[in-house]
Amino acid sequence: MFRGSFTLTLDEKGRLALPARYREFLLSDCQGHLICTIDLHDPCLLLYPLAEWEEIEEKLKRLSSLNPQERRLQRVLLGNATDCDMDKSGRILLPASLRQHAGLSKGIRLVGQLNKFEIWDETAWHERLAADIALEQAQAGDVELSDRLQDFAL
Repeated sequence: MFRGSFTLTLDEKGRLALPARYREFLLSDCQGHLICTIDLHDPCLLLYPLAEWEEIEEKLKRLSSLNPQERRLQRVLLGNATDCDMDKSGRILLPASLRQHAGLSKGIRLVGQLNKFEIWDETAWHERLAADIALEQAQAGDVELSDRLQDFAL
């Protein structure tokens, strides 16, 4: 499981060195084979180990290509999905098109999300985090929580 956030740097070729604490797991779990695609809701990228991505593909396969909304979801996620193999130094190459979509500059933030990572531009990450915290504070007590959130206690 992936958790925590890490400040990292993209090199001049668009490569990202994954945190050392995850490299051995990724090598044993998926032989360092990862899939990167765009996020549908935020200006970031999603990075999945191959096995996790294959579960997403199975769900996408079950969607109807005749339903315009479902077809758009398939097109966006699959059309932007890119194989990213980890090299001996634990680096992956992020394609220019994906870097551009997420507005990635040299400073980035890798955020663990249990079964995947989000890849954010460092500035965009801090802006989103501040906005999320402000929204949570503004809505405290004013929003009806889903059953799953009501059962969630820290």
